[in-house]
Amino acid sequence: MGNGESVENALAAAAPSPIPRFPSPIVRYLGLADYRPIWQAMKDFTAQRGPDTPDELWLLQHPPVYTQGLAGKPEHLLHAGTVPVIKIDRGGQITYHGPGQIVVYTLLDLRRRGIGVKELVHRLEQAVIGLLADLDVSARRRDNAPGVYVDDAKIAALGLRIKNGCCYHGLSFNVDMDLSPFLNINPCGYEGLRVSQAKDCGIELEIEVLQEKLAAALIRTLETSDKPVK
Repeated sequence: MGNGESVENALAAAAPSPIPRFPSPIVRYLGLADYRPIWQAMKDFTAQRGPDTPDELWLLQHPPVYTQGLAGKPEHLLHAGTVPVIKIDRGGQITYHGPGQIVVYTLLDLRRRGIGVKELVHRLEQAVIGLLADLDVSARRRDNAPGVYVDDAKIAALGLRIKNGCCYHGLSFNVDMDLSPFLNINPCGYEGLRVSQAKDCGIELEIEVLQEKLAAALIRTLETSDKPVK
């Protein structure tokens, strides 16, 4: 953790924000946290959960780090510099996390929710699109390129791992950060892909406010009664 606390203590101390009815996720705000301990905590949570374990959303920021997915190709890392590169177990290629970016880890029992992977991706994207629409910013998704885009620049990225019908990892949403480390990679494996952030779209809300709004948007879309995505 950035302040020296163990992840276990931070998870225990972080006041959950329960939503009234099960199976709505418990929301936890974990501040600035190093990547590796959070990754291990996600894996432990998923391995130890039972059929009645509530789902959780963990919202946090990471110190600068590149993460390389299972299918990650080394040529998409153009120059790492001093930023660490961690090979991890989510899908997708390489991306960057850093302060000023909201990361949401979606610890969900998909079988219990009756949600398939394609539908989950759609709903995560829709939560970000809906949040931006509420803030007068037009955003969209792209076929065969998961994420959310504003004027063809990527503002939110997705990467998931499914194990025993449950998922972990999640999405990242750029708010007010140093975007220059993205120049050292092909973001999500796409050469020349531009990235954007909320600040550049005229959104001046504090990151803590946007965290709460994004958590609420995610819960709404996860619990929608719309027909599954085909």
